[in-house]
Amino acid sequence: MGFFVTYLLDKINLQTPLIGVYDAPEETEFGKVATPPEGRHSCYFAHYKKWLKGQTVKLSQSKYGCRGCANWMFNKTTMNRMEYIEFLVEDEGLKATHEDMGVWLDKAQHYKPEHGFLFIGPLHDKHWQYLKTVTFFVNPDQLSVLTIGAQYFHRPGEPEPVLAPFGSGCGQMLSLFQALDIPQAIIGATDLAMRKYLPPDIMAFTVTVPMYEQLCSIDDNSFLNKAFFEGLLKARKGKL
Repeated sequence: MGFFVTYLLDKINLQTPLIGVYDAPEETEFGKVATPPEGRHSCYFAHYKKWLKGQTVKLSQSKYGCRGCANWMFNKTTMNRMEYIEFLVEDEGLKATHEDMGVWLDKAQHYKPEHGFLFIGPLHDKHWQYLKTVTFFVNPDQLSVLTIGAQYFHRPGEPEPVLAPFGSGCGQMLSLFQALDIPQAIIGATDLAMRKYLPPDIMAFTVTVPMYEQLCSIDDNSFLNKAFFEGLLKARKGKL
């Protein structure tokens, strides 16, 4: 049985569904599922509106959508190191020098699915054992509340609870975490290539399962029932 952040979601008036990344066997039942076409570029964030309607995207080693997703989500090489560096620096202009990009590329983490498939879509409580991360698609006020929530149980000396790493939008939903077994969050949807698929006022806040469980346990003894939050709520005429 999973957990649901009902109290927190009600407080921030979040209407968009929470989106899970699942590492699950191919035959796992997720309801209506879409699969990217093989051999043709397709960003999985293009399915954002379908996620809102309850649909799930299924990715695999052969049907991954784009080369970046193949690299970060499946640890699959689709171009050699120098080709990748030249593409990111010269074509996309994302780092000042080839050397800077090379250093980042060599240190960046990749994910390799245990079951060979990734499912990305609304949360399914019955598949909790396959869940790797949970993403909240939020406006700036909601993002502020979630960032505070991620700090709520944190103690100095523990791993940083909130990161904002450079990387692809898909990587920010999985591979760029320091570890999936610690409570941690990533402020994402900062990848220019995928921003066009989201409304202009929406960002992503992705959390590991341990962080999600912490958010679930926040109650009315917290900042969600105190003056700063109430002041923000009043300024927004009753809802964020």
